[in-house]
Amino acid sequence: MIIVQDILVSDDVISKQFLCNLKSCKGACCWEGDWGAPLMEEEKEILDKIYPKIKSYLTEEGRKVIEEKGAYAYNEEPAEFGTALIENKACAFMTRDELGIAHCGIEQAHKDGIIDFKKPISCHLYPLRVSKDENVGFEALNYDKWDICSAACDLGKKEQLPVYIFVQDAIKRKYGDDFYEELHAAAIHLG
Repeated sequence: MIIVQDILVSDDVISKQFLCNLKSCKGACCWEGDWGAPLMEEEKEILDKIYPKIKSYLTEEGRKVIEEKGAYAYNEEPAEFGTALIENKACAFMTRDELGIAHCGIEQAHKDGIIDFKKPISCHLYPLRVSKDENVGFEALNYDKWDICSAACDLGKKEQLPVYIFVQDAIKRKYGDDFYEELHAAAIHLG
């Protein structure tokens, strides 16, 4: 474990290797699991605000869930809000292309210039997860190993791409350029 700007960073963030292999997994992280993508408090408001602009990017099932139940739900076990799910499986914001690969409707609307919000930071950072303990005042950045990402781990090893470099844009978005540069310097030093 290292500390970068008061954030605890797991050694795995530096030592593990990862590169999404969507041809293999088909974006299963968008429909597997027990709850939706974790949301920061301000992201709930953003999802409510952008929904009218992005609903045409979503599936009929996704729109129905959001319009009936809302864009997010509170999940008891992780004690946090996450994106709404279709039949307790797929993210309500998920779409699929002609090859059956999952994509994010929010991200597609962003790419098309419809909105300025890329997607929830938890999705952008994946396979990294942020955990916070408000009581003791710390935040940790951890690598989340999931068997559905085994092809991404294999491809990351082949390409020798550390997880933190794979998600560098997301890390910069969440913590800033200076944080990323300090993390990168620590990784080189520990390397």
